[in-house]
Amino acid sequence: MIAIVGLGNPGKSYEKTIHNLGYMAIDKFALSKNMKFTKSKYYGKVAEGNINGEKIILLKPETFMNLSGKSVEDLVRSLKLDLSNLLVIVDDIDLEFGKIRVRAKGSAGTHNGLRDIVQKLGENFARLRIGAGKPEGIDLATYVLSNISADKLKDLDSVFQKTNRIIDYFVLNKKIEGLDINKI
Repeated sequence: MIAIVGLGNPGKSYEKTIHNLGYMAIDKFALSKNMKFTKSKYYGKVAEGNINGEKIILLKPETFMNLSGKSVEDLVRSLKLDLSNLLVIVDDIDLEFGKIRVRAKGSAGTHNGLRDIVQKLGENFARLRIGAGKPEGIDLATYVLSNISADKLKDLDSVFQKTNRIIDYFVLNKKIEGLDINKI
């Protein structure tokens, strides 16, 4: 079993905000695999499916960003999921908008949602970071909760195509190590 978690904030007002890049990415992946978020479970919305004989759980925590660990911890504990089968997708202000970085494990960096997960589960799970950028002179909380411009939303189409391929790689290989995102 593989679990893919996209971080964000629930509710219509947050739908197209920078902090919801994880939600957006997992929504695009679900759409590409005809998976629907129909269940409320693990303090979030869940979609389930099967890819190449592998059971897949997609989770969008509804605990709000800074408490994402509660949802992810519940998923991991309930399913007795090995952390090597977990991929978390987040926005990253320390990356240029639209850039992607993957890591097999590591610290939370400046991301509060990721920090909450790391505090509850440790650092040994894969993460896919989508660059949100960090403009000068704007309060960080205001920036990540602001809506993404229409132009930047269009730019995200190619980013989400790439995140879909990265998720497919993770599902098929059960690892992120060795993935060259420039070739995917």
